[in-house]
Amino acid sequence: MNYHTCNHHNIMLQTSVRYTAADRIRDIIEDNGLLLPVLNRFRVPFGFGNSTVDDICKENDIHCDTFLAVANLIGNRNYSNFQIHLPTLVNYLREAHTYILDYFLPEIRDSLIRGVHQPQLDDAAIHIIKFFDEYMEEVKNHMDFEDEVVFPYIEQLQKGHRKQGFSIKDFATKHNSMASKLNELKDIFLQHYAIPNTKILSRALFNIIACGDDLVSHCAIENRLLVPATELLEKQINLPPEKEPKDSTPVHVSTIPRHDTLSNREIDVIRLVAQGLSNKEIADKLCLSFHTITTYRKNISTKLNIHSSAALTIFAILHNIIDPKQIELK
Repeated sequence: MNYHTCNHHNIMLQTSVRYTAADRIRDIIEDNGLLLPVLNRFRVPFGFGNSTVDDICKENDIHCDTFLAVANLIGNRNYSNFQIHLPTLVNYLREAHTYILDYFLPEIRDSLIRGVHQPQLDDAAIHIIKFFDEYMEEVKNHMDFEDEVVFPYIEQLQKGHRKQGFSIKDFATKHNSMASKLNELKDIFLQHYAIPNTKILSRALFNIIACGDDLVSHCAIENRLLVPATELLEKQINLPPEKEPKDSTPVHVSTIPRHDTLSNREIDVIRLVAQGLSNKEIADKLCLSFHTITTYRKNISTKLNIHSSAALTIFAILHNIIDPKQIELK
């Protein structure tokens, strides 16, 4: 038997390469506390004593390989070559949706409301809450689509039926973690929001980061476990070949230049974005081409790592680029 040491505890895991059915649940949680939500989403009760993964899965009617695939993926271990049971995985993902929509995001919103309202910054606070409310709605729509379209599609596949005009590739090529706007909000606080670092605001930011990580892991489970297992099922029921997906490789920005690197024209564009103008309206107002304004927007996004109009509006308020009275709340 090999021994794996983590955080000064001697944890008796069967191997340091991946979690196995013979590992005790308590050892896995000691090894990586981020796996606690996994137990919740598989509906594993506490009080498991020295039970192994295999014991817990048998007691709670959980497909063991699916549990191990999820745990190893989130634990940054080898998650390959596990057999995925789609009903078990879909139930897990539905539970994750409920947790994020009904608990995690509302808790962050409550902390933000209590943390950002400072007398001298109420204009920015209003837009921060508006930004977060719009983000919550986007996440809800994203997860509702999975709950109402993707998961039922998979359930019908398991019965040998296929919804015409849809395949799991249609979902996969457009799928993302929904974490980018949380990162924008985090960066606005850390880099631009000159406000006391109160306990409630610190908790809000901690939860924003944790929720972002949870969404990234959730997306990885869908992309790396759900999608391949569904593609295999599609092939097994002799589906026609699908069109190759278009390239949708995201652009990763690794550096964030300071606000003072913005040109005067870029600041003009930010001001007009904050006023609610579209790219075409900005082009007309500045007597520039639509293509030029689009280029300015891309350059601004690269410099600030801020990609949405709502986040740019908050940035403009915090840096006195615009008078909040010029902004129309919709």
